[in-house]
Amino acid sequence: MNEDLKSQLVKIGKDAQKASHILSMANEDTKNSALTNMADLIDSNSNEIIEANNVDMENAKQKGITDSFLDRLYLDEDRILSISNGLRSIVELSDPVGEEIGRWKRPNGLDISRVRTPLGVIGVIYESRPNVTADAGALCLKAGNAVILRGGSESFHSSNSIHKFLVQGLVNADLPKHSIQIIPTTDREAVGHLLEGLNGNIDVIVPRGGKSLVERVQNEAKIPVFGHLEGICHIYVDKDADISKAKDILINAKMRRPGICGAAETLLIDKNSDQSFLPLLLNALKDSGCEVRGCQETMESNQNIILANDEDWSTEYLEAIISVKVVNGVEGAISHISEYSTNHTDSIITENTNIAEKFMREVDSAIVMHNASTQFADGGEFGMGAEIGIATGRFHARGPVGVEQLTSFKYVVRGSGQTRP
Repeated sequence: MNEDLKSQLVKIGKDAQKASHILSMANEDTKNSALTNMADLIDSNSNEIIEANNVDMENAKQKGITDSFLDRLYLDEDRILSISNGLRSIVELSDPVGEEIGRWKRPNGLDISRVRTPLGVIGVIYESRPNVTADAGALCLKAGNAVILRGGSESFHSSNSIHKFLVQGLVNADLPKHSIQIIPTTDREAVGHLLEGLNGNIDVIVPRGGKSLVERVQNEAKIPVFGHLEGICHIYVDKDADISKAKDILINAKMRRPGICGAAETLLIDKNSDQSFLPLLLNALKDSGCEVRGCQETMESNQNIILANDEDWSTEYLEAIISVKVVNGVEGAISHISEYSTNHTDSIITENTNIAEKFMREVDSAIVMHNASTQFADGGEFGMGAEIGIATGRFHARGPVGVEQLTSFKYVVRGSGQTRP
């Protein structure tokens, strides 16, 4: 064990705890001022951020990193503008801290309310997406939390460049610079220390990255975890679907950005649908540049595809590949999803509202959709501002984790001298 690294990280944890106490008392105007400063600084220093990103991109290419990974890593003027706009969208959100989410009075006169409070210190471990640096830092700040960021080695220069301007924004607003910290090393041992909680200084861990990272976090963390292991998202096209609508949604869900967790990985189609449905959808996928791996019935509609095997139904491709299976109605779709879903996002395409309601009621995923692309599985698209991640567990946070999900609550009890008999 590297004792110097451990002591350095423990200090980061202690500094974060001190900052979190100040942040928990910070008013909305002060936090919004910091966020606005951050957005302005990122806009005005985009060239510096792009230069740092160029270093990361060149290093990643030399390592032979996949195209989907490079896409997640890449920054240009438009993506940096998206980062700063994301910060400004968080400014527009209501401050959750101190919000009264329930209040009632007992027969004995006690007035009891449930009030949102910050979680404390949040650790965020992520891989290639440098935009997570800003998203996570800003969301945690808005919810009154300090955050410790650990970006991947591939995005090290980009993330540190963005972090520099987040800290400047904090200082300009007279908030502690340790409110948003980034681990200053690519040493993998740092992750282990974070998962142990830095001597009790981290309250929750959020992993954002590939399966191996999330699996390690979920297996080794000694503190609570918000996250999801995989995003095997399904599109089910029902016999009562509008085929034109289904085609547009399917291509968007798969091909808009194949490398994100909300990308569709499996198409399910009702065996009772019009015979033209399946060939039309398969041709649309092929024309868009997507590799199709289908079941035996799918192969009968188009010989120019690959026969799927059992592994395909449980694979998150994160690239232009999709598995296709013919199922027996909505019951068959629900059964397949129940067996293979990772409880992330699943969508039904149908004009039959009763079937749609059955699907959304019985599919136990964090996000269920009707006649919409799975690529909308995003906190920003939900009107929550940026998100720190998507959680597929059933406790506390589920689905996009935004500012409200980054709070806990306490009970405030007001009395007038009551004693318990």
